[in-house]
Amino acid sequence: MPSVKVLNTAGKEVGEIQLNEAVFGIEPSIPAMHLCVVAYLSNKRQGTQSTLTRAEVSGGGKKPWRQKGTGRARQGSTRAPQWKHGGIAHGPKPRKYKKSVNRKVKQLAIKSALSAKVASESLIVLDALELETIKTKQVAQIIAALNTGKKVLFVLAENDDIVYRSARNIPGVTVDPVIGVNVYDILNADTVVVVKSAVEKIEEVYA
Repeated sequence: MPSVKVLNTAGKEVGEIQLNEAVFGIEPSIPAMHLCVVAYLSNKRQGTQSTLTRAEVSGGGKKPWRQKGTGRARQGSTRAPQWKHGGIAHGPKPRKYKKSVNRKVKQLAIKSALSAKVASESLIVLDALELETIKTKQVAQIIAALNTGKKVLFVLAENDDIVYRSARNIPGVTVDPVIGVNVYDILNADTVVVVKSAVEKIEEVYA
């Protein structure tokens, strides 16, 4: 079973925790992680892009010149795609980009991403993360003490509005509860910081 040191908010070691091998020690499945990342990014797209077709632009009701005898190419409307200010041919229209992934594939991808972070020593277990007031400076000090990279993901056992609002203004820092953690956030982070209580919940959900 993989073991990870438990640190406090000052960055000092206060113990060690044995992680469940079924969640944090599996062989990462790259296809499963790829599927989930593609689906996540697709589902974030609004799909509101839209261009005007020749039927939607104004003008162009009259034939610009007669069909024959002018020496010029025949034209039916000045709002055809080849004309300036004409409609767009085959342009983007509003659409849904939603992709779905099977539950078992999602679970495999989450376990694969967590296992990859443990294998690369990019996962830190924090004994507790409790803030009394909204204080961005305090979160910044914790990040500095833990010696993480620029992009950090904090995984909490439950939603904590104080921690979330304290961290949201720091570039590269993401805060997710266990129920909301996703493969993209895990892989995108240089370091994943999991609160000890969240480790137990992750193992309970995914083991």
